[in-house]
Amino acid sequence: MDETLEVRIGAMLLERKLTIATAESCTGGLVAHRLTNISGSSAYVIGGVVSYSNEAKETLLRVKHETLLAHGAVSEETATEMALGALAQFDTDFAVSITGIAGPGGGTEQKPVGLTYIGLGRK
Repeated sequence: MDETLEVRIGAMLLERKLTIATAESCTGGLVAHRLTNISGSSAYVIGGVVSYSNEAKETLLRVKHETLLAHGAVSEETATEMALGALAQFDTDFAVSITGIAGPGGGTEQKPVGLTYIGLGRK
């Protein structure tokens, strides 16, 4: 049976003694759940934030208000700032963020349902 992505990520982090944090919006904690559902994950998963609202993104992850105004919550710029905010908040080697439009409503022609941005921060 093939290993899942989270098992492979966990093994690589553990082998290299590296840590990770998550910053999620549209996934509501699913990424953190998948990473922490692996036995021994407390050795490399330090923490995570679910920042569904713009206020939470600003307060918990230090996403700039100006970024949200200029690009919106669902943007490459916001995903990048979310990852960097989690990196700083949890002082980890890596941070991964995800923001998007999960649906079923809320999409536009410019930002349709299913549009997702993933950010990665590295120390």
